[in-house]
Amino acid sequence: MKPVVSPAKAWFCTVLSAFGILILGVIGLLFKNGHESMMGSLTDPEDGEAVASTVFGAVIVYLVFFTFCGSQIYFNKRQNRIQL
Repeated sequence: MKPVVSPAKAWFCTVLSAFGILILGVIGLLFKNGHESMMGSLTDPEDGEAVASTVFGAVIVYLVFFTFCGSQIYFNKRQNRIQL
């Protein structure tokens, strides 16, 4: 298969997606468990489970980006190896 994006863009997307997965995963867990830092104020949402499910939906989107960009890194390396 031929790569769609350049190696630099693929690496950037992969690293950015990894950070997104990590950070949003932690935020989702805090909402799911009703942690005081997320649910303790008067202006915070009342249903932490609903917020957590939305945040975990965003984590799934970042997982798709991570998988796609990681495959682009693999295809770029494979294409360079074949050309040598």
